Amino acid sequence: MTLHELSLNQASELLQKREVSSVELTQAILDRIEKVESKIHAYITLTRESAMEEARAADLRLQKGDRVTPLTGVPIAVKDIFCTRGVLTTCGSKILENFKPPYDATVVARLKEAGSVTLGKTNMDEFAMGSSNETSHYGIVHNPWDLEKIPGGSSGGSAAAVAAGQCFGALGTDTGGSIRQPASLCGIVGIKPTYGRVSRYGMIAFASSLDQGGPLGREVQDCALMLQVMVGHDPKDSTSVPMPVPNYLEHIQKGVKSLRVGVPQEYFVEGINPEVEKAVRKAIQTLKELGAEIIEVSLPHTSYATAVYYIIAPSEASSNLARYDGVEYGFRSSGAKNLLEMYRKTRSLGFGEEVKRRIMIGTYALSSGYYDAYYRKAQQVRTLIRRDFDRAFEKCDLIVTPTSPTPAFGIGEKASDPIQMYLSDIFTISCNLAGLPGISVPCGFNTQGLPLGLQLLGRPFDEERLFQVAHAFEQVTDWHKKRPEILSS
Repeated sequence: MTLHELSLNQASELLQKREVSSVELTQAILDRIEKVESKIHAYITLTRESAMEEARAADLRLQKGDRVTPLTGVPIAVKDIFCTRGVLTTCGSKILENFKPPYDATVVARLKEAGSVTLGKTNMDEFAMGSSNETSHYGIVHNPWDLEKIPGGSSGGSAAAVAAGQCFGALGTDTGGSIRQPASLCGIVGIKPTYGRVSRYGMIAFASSLDQGGPLGREVQDCALMLQVMVGHDPKDSTSVPMPVPNYLEHIQKGVKSLRVGVPQEYFVEGINPEVEKAVRKAIQTLKELGAEIIEVSLPHTSYATAVYYIIAPSEASSNLARYDGVEYGFRSSGAKNLLEMYRKTRSLGFGEEVKRRIMIGTYALSSGYYDAYYRKAQQVRTLIRRDFDRAFEKCDLIVTPTSPTPAFGIGEKASDPIQMYLSDIFTISCNLAGLPGISVPCGFNTQGLPLGLQLLGRPFDEERLFQVAHAFEQVTDWHKKRPEILSS
């Protein structure tokens, strides 16, 4: 196994044993990026020089044993939605094509403090609005398992970079499935923490009541190591919850014996890809064989989740994106005759079609005479969805579902049909609406060799149990060990 094929945990162990240096690891990943990036297009910005400087600094820390963590010297990537001091941060949009923040997002700062090496900023759907990574102003990301397929979105660049060996772990964000869905389609692991568990300070807002940052890695333990550093109360974020943080690795080996695993039939609906359903049901049987008790639960308001999400998320996006007007920073259209024309031209030319579509939907839903009929009603149904989960968790310890209803689809296949594209997140949206933690782990491949994902949903702030169950499943399967052959060295 070459260095770029290692998991984050394996790379960390080699660094701790001084069997490899951070400089060697970082150079190996940069060489890998040089070889395959033209095929994948996972990055918007690469920070080669600063990455090597950070690697040399990490090696000094490792030699001295000074403030060493499991992430010290490990090269990772950052989704281009997180502010990085002095480094271009675009959110995949033309309107931020020249924005270099004067500060780091809290999670970026924490990863740097832990000694990780930042390779650069990964490609993404514009302002995180998309499920395929086709809406980025900086080009489409390709799935490493099949270059003609999408990698999922909006954290498609992060997922593709991990799967292709272009980093050992990556930061993503999840508003309606944007970590879990690309993790599933790229055959890796991704966790969306409980809302409020990870600081949103410096994470450019899409939908403020739904957004949450999280890690992607090749193995469950990779994500646990990254999340351990990312979590914790942040006074700079009013939605950050001041709760104790458990040691995620302490009980990760406990297994699933006697745990009650709920299976909601509403998630095995007509239209789900047969190969996806077969793989997920086989995974459920595996959990049963490991000692879990499988019980049926009901989430009766699941069918309303997509409609609720596509009122709430665009409404909050409409409000959040009002700040991009060409006045203080970012793209400004030239040739305007007055201020209002400058606003109109800047936003018309600076935003892509999907972002403009959602801004218009959200503005309409929030407008006078329609607020009660749409936004307020959607929030009321959101409460019902959350109560469904509360009742289900009275009977079970966690819930298992498919992550995505289909494997990765072809580039351009759904680009002209927004409704079909929105349905790609049908199994992940409810988790965000309810503010729950969710993780996706590989559970198989279809007959075309495309990865399939299993989703585990937990009680609020019970990420520890999700890691425990996901790790147990991972230990008796080999799906996470497979690498894309199309890019093998």
